[in-house]
Amino acid sequence: MHSPIKKIVIVGGGTAGWMAAAMLVRFLGKQLTITQIESDKVGTVGVGEASIPPLKMFNQALDIDEHEFLKATNGTYKLGIEFDNWAQEGDSYMHAFGPLGKDLALTPFHHYYLNHYLKSEHQISKQLGKYSLNYLSAKKNNFQPLDAIAGTGLPGLTYAYHFDASLYAKYLKSYSKQAGVDSIEGLVIRTNLNSSNGAIDSVTLASGQTIEGDLFIDCSGFKGLLIEQALNSGYEDWRHWLPCDSALAVASEVKKPISPYTRSTANEAGWQWRIPLQSRTGNGIVYSSQFINDEQAEKLLFKQLDGKPLTLPQKVNFVTGRRKHQWLKNCISLGLASGFVEPLESTSLHLVQSGIIRLLKLFPSQEMEQANIDQYNQQSKQEFEQIRDFIILHYRLSGQKQTPFWQYCREMPIPNSLQQKLDLFKASGVVSRYQDELFTENAWVQVMLGQRFTPNTYSTLTENINTTQNIQFLNDLHKIFDTTSSKLMSHDSYLTQYCGLK
Repeated sequence: MHSPIKKIVIVGGGTAGWMAAAMLVRFLGKQLTITQIESDKVGTVGVGEASIPPLKMFNQALDIDEHEFLKATNGTYKLGIEFDNWAQEGDSYMHAFGPLGKDLALTPFHHYYLNHYLKSEHQISKQLGKYSLNYLSAKKNNFQPLDAIAGTGLPGLTYAYHFDASLYAKYLKSYSKQAGVDSIEGLVIRTNLNSSNGAIDSVTLASGQTIEGDLFIDCSGFKGLLIEQALNSGYEDWRHWLPCDSALAVASEVKKPISPYTRSTANEAGWQWRIPLQSRTGNGIVYSSQFINDEQAEKLLFKQLDGKPLTLPQKVNFVTGRRKHQWLKNCISLGLASGFVEPLESTSLHLVQSGIIRLLKLFPSQEMEQANIDQYNQQSKQEFEQIRDFIILHYRLSGQKQTPFWQYCREMPIPNSLQQKLDLFKASGVVSRYQDELFTENAWVQVMLGQRFTPNTYSTLTENINTTQNIQFLNDLHKIFDTTSSKLMSHDSYLTQYCGLK
């Protein structure tokens, strides 16, 4: 007979901690107690201000109203990520959310696109956005919720959000406390382990108070107060594949119209982000300290700002990688405590979200079933590695950029799992992915074609329609998407009417 978990202790606030508290109290609050420990003496890394579409489902599971959420977090909408200067100077493409074109039977749309453009004189990487409703809407600065394009059978917009992560944490803190989470202000100074099995019995605060629990969730940031410092999980370092190890973040004045997409601009030793919020723009530079120093990075950051800076740069040091055991004994790590993959594709909050959902599905008893722990760690490892490969992809296909940093990225050995994807796409235009992999086939296609990685051929199934029919098919799709995107409200107008923009 198993003994049910009676008390969960979450160590650390910030976005990860309060996302965990909110979801756990929402679904388990009637069965157990949840205590959240955070200290105002411990700073949070508040630079993550962009999400991907699954966060919508997270908020919906909490019954959070979208408009109220955006009002409370200074938020805007996000239709994709534009990548400037990644293949070479002057190039630009977008990883737009949602579908591309329209698949026909067993054949993905991009094969019909390749069938036409591999035969034409157009630069293939510059045409793909014509067949994405998200891309065309984003570049026109238009947005409004649209489930489907009327009369066509085609889906509408797929979107995520930009928002202030610290305000989101504050919002979820209020939500969690109202739902019954016990919030304690205090600094954890000691983790007390069980002498017989090495699990965590309790934590001791600077005040002398001891907090006991059955299950502990480590949201203490990079230091991994419980999972690493107390339980010695170990860390898998990925800097040989992802050499960036530093970031500087700064806010600047908002520039209107507010674009409904994130921008990533490659520079000599990394890249710079631009995330538009309602009252400010979030900016930052991610770089490798092996190739430029902090002073050089700061100059690059300020050179590319398109508005007056509002803050001093905030420095963040990091090591890309993951904990070797993200669940160890009776401790689960989330957020930065579990690992870090740089924010190029805005996956940090998604990894928190998926970690929480995975925990709910594999929720243990006090006996901490090893099969549950092993399954959690296997799934988490696979998800981190799949995201890692997608991030490496951007660096690997860096084209003709000739600085030492980009030369290193082009020449470095890459994981076999990524090399196999590249080889298959080059040979046949086919994208291989696991069924539950985060990034879609369209995401891989947009990055590979956007960075001028062109396959040698395309599916022979596209020959079931002739050249004239294929051109008509492409033209009709573009006309539908272009017309639809033009009829949408402007992003600013929608924010003003529904989300509190002033």
